[in-house]
Amino acid sequence: MAPPPGTAYSKYDVRHRNPNPKTAALLVIDMQNHFAAIAEHILPSLLTTISLCRSRQIPVIFTRHRHRSPADYAMLGEWWPGDLILDGTPASLLHPGLGVVDGADRVVEKSTYSAFYGTGLEEMLRGMGVEEVIVTGVMTNLCCETTAREAFVRGFRVFFSTDATATANRELHEAAIMNLAYGFAYLVDCERLRKGLSC
Repeated sequence: MAPPPGTAYSKYDVRHRNPNPKTAALLVIDMQNHFAAIAEHILPSLLTTISLCRSRQIPVIFTRHRHRSPADYAMLGEWWPGDLILDGTPASLLHPGLGVVDGADRVVEKSTYSAFYGTGLEEMLRGMGVEEVIVTGVMTNLCCETTAREAFVRGFRVFFSTDATATANRELHEAAIMNLAYGFAYLVDCERLRKGLSC
């Protein structure tokens, strides 16, 4: 399904490809209680995406953003004073409706926008034989976009969900997707994934 004509990124959605279930992994970025209000409207699409991936044996990897002490705040402490996600608080917990499977799903903990920085995620993906990542979660223009860009420059093929990512407003969401479609990622949504993974 093509993006709605009114979206700012529709003219940049010119590259099309389907994920390969044998070499793909789904990244669910920071779907935590802290972001519940932002993420609520994408939860149905995200759960559909997770279900589609599970049905094709695509591994699902969740990230959880948390800070344990001022030593790991880095620039986020300056940029978001008073709005950091502190480990051990209810805000730091993954959304209870995600259906995380203990022992089957991996949870990567991070303390900055990138899911790759200092987390061992790249080594984990390489060890699993993953060559492609499907990026979902929050926030579109911060952790999701940074992770997608890093995945690309590390040599992973990137698929970025337009309907299972969310951020503070539509303008920021569409601006991020516009840039990603132009230089970093194939765009997908639930319908594209359903068709693409059924091939």
